Parts: sequence; C-alpha cells; structure tokens
Amino acid sequence: MITINKYVSYILVTLAAGTLAGCHVLDPEFYSDSRRMTLGVGTPVPAAAETVAVGTTRADAADDPEIWVDPTDPTRAVILGTDKQAGLYAYDLDGQVLSFIPDGRLNNVDLRGGFPTPWGERVLVAASDRGRMGAALYLMHPSTFELTPWGIIPLDLSEPYGLCVGRRGDDFLIFINSTDGQIRQVAVRAGTDGAVEARGERQFSVPTQPEGCVVDDARGRLYLGEEAAGIWRFNTAASGDVGGRLIETAPSDRLAPDVEGLTLLHEPGGAAWLIASSQGDSAFAVYRADGPDLVYRGRFSVHPANGVDAVTGTDGVAALGGAVGPYGSGLVVMQDDADTEGEALEGRREQQNFKLVDWAEIRRALEL
Repeated sequence: MITINKYVSYILVTLAAGTLAGCHVLDPEFYSDSRRMTLGVGTPVPAAAETVAVGTTRADAADDPEIWVDPTDPTRAVILGTDKQAGLYAYDLDGQVLSFIPDGRLNNVDLRGGFPTPWGERVLVAASDRGRMGAALYLMHPSTFELTPWGIIPLDLSEPYGLCVGRRGDDFLIFINSTDGQIRQVAVRAGTDGAVEARGERQFSVPTQPEGCVVDDARGRLYLGEEAAGIWRFNTAASGDVGGRLIETAPSDRLAPDVEGLTLLHEPGGAAWLIASSQGDSAFAVYRADGPDLVYRGRFSVHPANGVDAVTGTDGVAALGGAVGPYGSGLVVMQDDADTEGEALEGRREQQNFKLVDWAEIRRALEL
C-alpha cells in the first residue's frame, strides 16, 4: 500500500485516454550517437573489469548503473544496473549477477543508504519506470544485498526518463525528469506501517530532453544533463526558486551530444568530481565540483585492457570515492553500448553491459 500526501496532487497520474492515444511510440532507439566509433576520444584509461551482459539483445537495453559499498566494510560492495527493457540487475565486483528483478522498463537507477524503515535501516533504491509511469522504489538489505520491491510513486510525466536520489538533512529526495523537459522533486519516507509516503515539493523544467542527473547532498546541488544543450545546476531546497543555470554547454570541445550520464565522486576528506558521459564521441568529461563553480580538468575514454573491450556510445555512469573492494581510491562504472568489440560499426547492438574502471587510473591519466 502506498500513502500519497495530500499536497502531492500534481504527481498523481491524470492522463486521459485521448492523451495516451496521441503519445509518441516509446520504442527504444536502436542506434547509438557514436555507432561509428570503436574507441572514444580523450585521454585513454584501461578498463579493469566488466559485468555480464544484460539479458535483452538487439535493443537499447543496458542503461544506467549505481554503486553501493558497506560503510563499515569496503570489501562488501554491489553494482546495480538497469536493463531498460526488462528490469534491475545486482552485480558483484567481479561482474557476476547476484540477482535480477524482472520489473519492466526501468531506465535510470540511484540510491541512498541509511534509509529509516520500521524494519531497520535499508538502502533506498529508486528507478524511473517508463511502463508504470513513475518512480519504482526498492529496499536493499545492507547485510545481504537482497532487493525487495517497495512501491511505485505515480507521476504526471509524459515519459519518466532520468532519475536521481539525494538527501537534504533527514529528507530523502527523488528527482525524476521526462523526455519533454519536465522535472519533479519528491520527498519520500517510510510510514509507521512501512508504506511509501511521498510528498511533492517542486516542479520545474529545461527547454529540451534531459536524462542524467546527480545530487550533491553536502552542497545542496542538483546537476542535470540536457542531452543536446549541456549541464544545468539547481538547488535542492524544499520550496522557492530552483536557481536553475546552464553551467556547461554542448556541443563543445568538452561535450558531444548526447550529454547522458552524470555522477559525482567524493574523495574522502578531499575533492568532489563531476563526471559527464559524452555519448557523441564516447568520452567522459571531468570537472572539479567542490568550489562555487565547475572547473574543467580533462576528458578520458575507456580503452581495451584486462580482456575487456572498449567503451563506446556510453550512456549512464556511476562513481564512488574511497575504497570499493580492490579499488583503493574509488570506482567508476559506465554503460557500454556494444559489449563485443567492433559491434558498434554495424549500428545494431547484440550485447550491452557495464564496464568498471579504477579511479586511480583516471586520476593518473588526467593528472588530477
């Protein structure tokens, strides 16, 4: 059972049958923006490992990853990844499948730990759900990595697409956007009976289609990628002016549309880094993000190494600083549009998966 706060009326689904009939067909794209590339531009860094390919083939399937590590034991970590035709995967750091929830058309995924529930603290996992037109919520047990479907927050969006999760003090926030540029900000908590309680806070927009987004909890910032235009920054306040500003434009010598995944890597006691996937040239732009403004520091691409093929046509990206299993400085995980090397030349994608890259290699390559 899901309890929806009375102040969240705008997030209830109110689409009439006529509106649904006039919607565009939501079939996935079958061609990457960089389908002619076998290597990305930018400073090369080696791939460290990869996950098993998602189950869906011949479709735009794998999309967005996320990483969680046990704060008390950095050897215990899990990677989540969406198959946006089929559901949600959990992988170990060797790339093997731990579990799969066949939950339909999940596009982006994000999480925050320390989420209070009547059953104890859980990891809150949220994914944009293009089939059920909202945000799908899951609870992950931090001791077992068991993922349990928790509920759906319905949203009045034309097509739920990008999603990210953040914290503002004790509040857990979900930001979800749609292909027409609309963005919804929702606070979520578990009620005393364990049911989902959602409270709509703000709604705003960008001019054209967004997707990737990430929240800087410490600084109260939301970064959002407008695919053909660049990177926006907003605040995460509960009300009032969102403070939206386009802070990095595309196309440029830093970003080649589509601007897809965005992630933040926080080094323990140190810098914060924003990483943006530049799908058009299979590269990643890196910015210092702990000051008042972004400071661009370079671009990298992922090249074949350790028996793993290159990353091309990348979509979602996730990063986590500090020790993550064998990655002592941090881990970056990104979607690869064509798991079999050379496959992207044909346009059609037989397989897609997620690649793992050691943050220390990126730091070394870009001299950060």
